[in-house]
Amino acid sequence: MSTYPVVYQQQPPVERNRLTVFFRLFMLIPHWIVMCFYAIGALLVVFCAWFAILFTGRYPEGMYNFVAGFLRYATRVNAYSYLIVDEYPPFDGAEHPEYPVVAHVAPPPEKLSRLTTFFRGILFIPVYIVLYVFSIWIELVAIAIWFVAVCTGKTSPGLTEAVHFPMAYSVRAWAYGLLLADGFPPFED
Repeated sequence: MSTYPVVYQQQPPVERNRLTVFFRLFMLIPHWIVMCFYAIGALLVVFCAWFAILFTGRYPEGMYNFVAGFLRYATRVNAYSYLIVDEYPPFDGAEHPEYPVVAHVAPPPEKLSRLTTFFRGILFIPVYIVLYVFSIWIELVAIAIWFVAVCTGKTSPGLTEAVHFPMAYSVRAWAYGLLLADGFPPFED
């Protein structure tokens, strides 16, 4: 088990609802609208938190919880959009341990590195390159899941497991980019 402060877990279904899979993009429109406003708020909070961390070495708890909530919400919406789950995601950033995809975010650390926080934009470049490659991987598997689910009404666990590794890395990478974690995101779970 990783000691990284963000952990991703998924429990995808085998049986699929062909209708909701077929119309998934239309079903996501309300979430994309909410996500747009939530992301703007989260980015503004991260910008303010960047200064707070530089001056105090700590992520203010309220800001941390807001950004962690955004990460949890974005993880659930992305999992739904990539057909990892069929259950419609809730419209909030709260912890929903009953949802089949969960991003566990540890409480805010006592101290964060001011130096790595200052250079986070530069340090995030190699992480972003890996994220880009993994996003292509996830999208290709999602297309395969879509065709299989629409044609057969089910997906094999192996097909949905093919996105577990890149999704887990993506969640940890975005946590790093949003200043929720200090160290580079590990490749192992």
